[in-house]
Amino acid sequence: MLRKTFIACLVTILFAACHSPEDAGTDRKQYEADINAWHAKRIESLKAPNGWLNLIGLFWLKPGANTFGSAEKNSIRFPEGKIAAEAGTILLSGDSVVLKANPSAGITCDTQPATDLTIFSNGKSKELKAGTLRFTIIKRDQQFGIRLRDDESEMRKTFTGVDRFPIDLKYRVIARFEKADSLKTIPITNIVGQTTQQPSPGTLVFELDGRNLRLDAMQEGDELFIVFGDATSAAETYAGGRFLHTDKPKDNETVILDFNKAYNPPCVFTPYATCPLPPKQNRLPVAIKAGEKDFAHH
Repeated sequence: MLRKTFIACLVTILFAACHSPEDAGTDRKQYEADINAWHAKRIESLKAPNGWLNLIGLFWLKPGANTFGSAEKNSIRFPEGKIAAEAGTILLSGDSVVLKANPSAGITCDTQPATDLTIFSNGKSKELKAGTLRFTIIKRDQQFGIRLRDDESEMRKTFTGVDRFPIDLKYRVIARFEKADSLKTIPITNIVGQTTQQPSPGTLVFELDGRNLRLDAMQEGDELFIVFGDATSAAETYAGGRFLHTDKPKDNETVILDFNKAYNPPCVFTPYATCPLPPKQNRLPVAIKAGEKDFAHH
């Protein structure tokens, strides 16, 4: 135990020595270049076909028949001029969703006409197209909904980027990973008010501004995923918090927690996303002036 503690302390000291704010050499320049390159990829991902800038609708389904199209009489109304007035019906039964489309609506799936098709089963959705519109089925808790995209959305056409705080090495910190037992879960509430218990592999413990801070993490592939708020939330940054990823450590190893890569959740860019909100314990009492700022048009 003492040996592990000694090694963790030694790693912290060596990292601080090699990455001090006073180091104005090539390492700092390379670090800033790396952060800028990461952010450029982040912006491109927002503008991508399955990014968040072309999301124009979220329609919750009721059990049974849900008519859809551009006409006002439909139970689900798509934008006028983008799809047939009466495009068809979407049937929700249990965990299965079936499309019954009018042939004249021109709806396709994998470039083939789609008129009578199961579009959601076993937790997976097919993508449907009608002109510039694309839509899929999502499941949130026990609710099913249609996620609608328009590849010619105004947001996607006019988007110019997201403001950021200046890159600051102060916010690149070493965090100790406290591994949890396999049964640990944390309550995560999303923006539509649904709360689910999410598995948490552990807690990240670090120091910033002289304070000992903790963040519960979730697992996302080979990384840890953190939803956090801080003293800038609802002022300089989004009220609903921000997201951050880091490598998943083994056992109780340390990891780098880089808040210069903190980014906005999808709900900043569209009202049709279902973003998780920071759990109470992940609302930090310090200002994290790093990463993305709020986006003016959310």
